[in-house]
Amino acid sequence: MALEQFQTLYDKVKALVQDSQRSARKHVNHLMVLTYWSIGEIICEDELQEQVRAKYGDEVIKTLSERLTNEFGKGFDERNLRNMKQFYRVFPIWNSVSTELTWTHYRHLFLTARVFRF
Repeated sequence: MALEQFQTLYDKVKALVQDSQRSARKHVNHLMVLTYWSIGEIICEDELQEQVRAKYGDEVIKTLSERLTNEFGKGFDERNLRNMKQFYRVFPIWNSVSTELTWTHYRHLFLTARVFRF
């Protein structure tokens, strides 16, 4: 095989791998945002059903965080669970959520909102 032919072959395979990687990242991000929104929805609905007081609600978040972290690893600390709740409260309709933004983007938006008290 001539060097030119090999380079063409390599470039095609490389482009396919890169496209697949981009697509995988996009799908993973979509699922992550959907999962975190859904977790926020479940927590908010549970709080409404129980009409929990602040102290009790804090304990629920703490216990939930501990158990999820033990089973699934980091990413479920109390602050992140509170961010998931806020995510659902700010975007209670799933269709209003942009899956083009990552969870990191949404977390930064929440942090900015807290700092500037929007």
